[in-house]
Amino acid sequence: MKSDSIPLRVLVVDDEPPIRRFLRTSLSAQGYDIIEAEDGSKAIEDVRRRSPDLLVLDLGLPGIDGLEVIRRLRGSGVTLPIIVLSSRVDEAGKVEALDLGADDYVTKPFGVEELLARIRTAMRHKLQQQGERPLFRSGDLTVDLVRRIVTVKGEDVKLSPREYDLLRLLVAHAGKVLTHRFILKEVWGGETDIQYLRIYIRQLRQKIEPDPERPHHILTETGVGYRLRTPD
Repeated sequence: MKSDSIPLRVLVVDDEPPIRRFLRTSLSAQGYDIIEAEDGSKAIEDVRRRSPDLLVLDLGLPGIDGLEVIRRLRGSGVTLPIIVLSSRVDEAGKVEALDLGADDYVTKPFGVEELLARIRTAMRHKLQQQGERPLFRSGDLTVDLVRRIVTVKGEDVKLSPREYDLLRLLVAHAGKVLTHRFILKEVWGGETDIQYLRIYIRQLRQKIEPDPERPHHILTETGVGYRLRTPD
């Protein structure tokens, strides 16, 4: 969390009072200013009226559900980070939420430390978007987006044009879960089989990971997509 005197304002949207109470207690203890909403209509109103810094959003809401909340907010140009709360079996919902513009998801039941880490990552990603850095560094990996040079431990890594386009996309959204559909659309125009994407991810890992079988940089979000780890 940021260290100045103005706390980050987090809007928590869930129709279950025990979940809201748990989040309010846990996040307030970390210095966050918490706003609560129990349905989608109030969530949209609070975003516009109270200008939160981040939204923690359950998908299964009465009336306007979480997916429609994301659709309306992104459709009106709202850019605040959105972290989705989802059930274990709601894989399709997670994918749709991410495709609509959510930044990340946490699966219920979840631990507060995981949620706090997701919040920090989402806020870092927002800052990167506001002032995108031409140089990305994470551990031994460096990506120079201006000179289009990738190095590992100071040694140049030769990438094919498609491998570079894929890595550049991951860097531009570092810390954010990118769905298979989004990546295929952005890199291949959407006309490529998902297996082709897996092949390129495997090739990238062979070139940039310390141990491709236990990836540190390019993380798999099972059934959803991929995420590039941000620097600690």
